Amino acid sequence: MHYTSRADAGRRLAGALDYLRATDPVVLGLPRGGVPVAFEIAAALSAPLDVVLVRKLGVPWQPELAMGAIGEGNARVINDDVLRLTQTSKAALAKVEAAERLELQRRTLRLRGSRNRTPLNGRTVVLVDDGMATGATMAVACQSVRKLGAARVVVAVPVAAPEAICRVRVTADEVICPHTPVDLGGVGNAYDDFHQLTDSEVTELLRIR
Repeated sequence: MHYTSRADAGRRLAGALDYLRATDPVVLGLPRGGVPVAFEIAAALSAPLDVVLVRKLGVPWQPELAMGAIGEGNARVINDDVLRLTQTSKAALAKVEAAERLELQRRTLRLRGSRNRTPLNGRTVVLVDDGMATGATMAVACQSVRKLGAARVVVAVPVAAPEAICRVRVTADEVICPHTPVDLGGVGNAYDDFHQLTDSEVTELLRIR
């Protein structure tokens, strides 16, 4: 399965989510890449669209390697295996986490602006990204929206590695993903257009909805 763009992926994924229309869901995209996908799903379901902010905690000398992640609602997940293998100290972890919490606040203000966060208490929440390689970020997003009151959490992504699906099923009530290649390689491999989105592209989509 291949997608021309994130918008194409969102329109195709929306068909598998039509059964949620009667639950009056809230659709949340993970910035930046998940927002164009979520935009199409929210439009198809006539649902409100918002974002959920999550920040990876990268190993100080290898930032791409996640030793954990944090999210809104004081959500926090730590990968003890990575901490042990990299011999990252508690002090180093605390320093990275403090910096990422500041960045989380900055990006929340940048993307949501003065708008209030969409209330999630008692609602069905559909969490959307453009794909999942490990599922770590989405797992924190699930934890985050539960802390913010979500009654049911449905994860919807166009493509994901099988191991990511297994990881997220532990924290979500349901995971919808039509394409789970064993040799994913990278999420971008499933798209013709996988350009790096800007904050302004994301805020414009949120403004329209």
